[in-house]
Amino acid sequence: MKRIVRIAAPTAALVLAGFTASACAPSTADNGAQGDEKRGTLRVWLFQEVDNKPKEAVVDSAVAAFEKRHKGARVEVDYIPVDTRAQKIKAAFNDPKSAPDLIEYGNTDTAGYVRDGGLADVGKEFAAWEDAEDTDPTAQQSVTVGGKVYGAPLFVGVRALYYRTDVFTDLGLEVPRTQAELIGTAKKIRKERPELYGLAVGGAYTYGAMPFIWANGGELATEKGGSYTSAIDRPEARRGIEAYASLFGDDNCPAAKCAEMGGNDTITAFASGRAGMAIGGDFSHQAIEDGKVKGEYAVVPLPGTEKGEIAPAFAGGNNIGVLKSSSHRTLAVDLMKSLAGKETQRELFKAMGFLPTYTDVREEVARKEPFVEPFVKTLDAGAKFVPASPGWAAIDSSLVLPTMFQEVVRGDKSVDEAADDAAKKMDDAFRSAG
Repeated sequence: MKRIVRIAAPTAALVLAGFTASACAPSTADNGAQGDEKRGTLRVWLFQEVDNKPKEAVVDSAVAAFEKRHKGARVEVDYIPVDTRAQKIKAAFNDPKSAPDLIEYGNTDTAGYVRDGGLADVGKEFAAWEDAEDTDPTAQQSVTVGGKVYGAPLFVGVRALYYRTDVFTDLGLEVPRTQAELIGTAKKIRKERPELYGLAVGGAYTYGAMPFIWANGGELATEKGGSYTSAIDRPEARRGIEAYASLFGDDNCPAAKCAEMGGNDTITAFASGRAGMAIGGDFSHQAIEDGKVKGEYAVVPLPGTEKGEIAPAFAGGNNIGVLKSSSHRTLAVDLMKSLAGKETQRELFKAMGFLPTYTDVREEVARKEPFVEPFVKTLDAGAKFVPASPGWAAIDSSLVLPTMFQEVVRGDKSVDEAADDAAKKMDDAFRSAG
């Protein structure tokens, strides 16, 4: 039976459709499943990549294997733009009749989608799934809310330290082994090569700043009884903020320019030969390979505060979830396993460079592709995740942490003042989310 694959409508049309659907639909809906059909059509929404064809080929193969196992089942796949996912998925939660059976979603969206009643608890099936035994604990945390599992991790992404081997050789520099050495090395590069940023940093680069907080023993928030309280204003977190903020200045990355920079800006600066170092992800590899520094860089884990320590990195990535409204729950869960299983993740790494969420599969790909090794080491050392609260979406979208960093590096507020203000905004968001 022929499968249907669709690329979603243009972004503007989706935005309009998403807002219209959300405006017309009630804020909550009875999105419970009606039955559990063992035949028929399953609809899947996956994210559209810049170069989507390789991803489509891998998905087609997984879907074909699924359809072969389930006679009478048919799969339709739509690829939707990431930028408008929130409106489209929210509309689907509010109108179960038009909703897909499965969705790909960003792992920071899990708690919000659970609060909205959109995702099905698949904990029982996940626990009995053989592949899941090798799931990285942090990746599993990204599908877990309140002790229940709401999907399967699809891929994970972490950041490490990219550095220019030619610059380090010319200046006689050693690879930094501690956070203090990292900061000192960045300033040495800037002093000797003033046309370069020592370490490209950005006031809007939240996920590049988080390791500084975590390495100093800080946390974004603490959890008790299912409720979260901001910890960004505690002494350990303040030390991390101070360390990151110390990189903004004429002696490394001038605040007038770098305060506004985000993660993509820092990678662009490094790839174009304008920085001696940058904090980038495994997903940044191809962009740097395509840049001016190809063949003249290396990657190591971002150092912690003590020699031998690796700074904890944010574990980003995407998941696959079954919607609570699916009328094909059993089939949908099996399709979830096909799309997020070990074999599909192997193929997605080959096709897209997506880092697998299974520890044994990651070890396999690291042996075959050496550039992956620093990122695997970073994950193995213990990556971190954002608070599993629906309030995180509001904190993220309202730029609470970037604003805090920018206020400090511009000199508008002291670290204490900015951290206190950010903590209050975070606590308000956590309380509003319930």
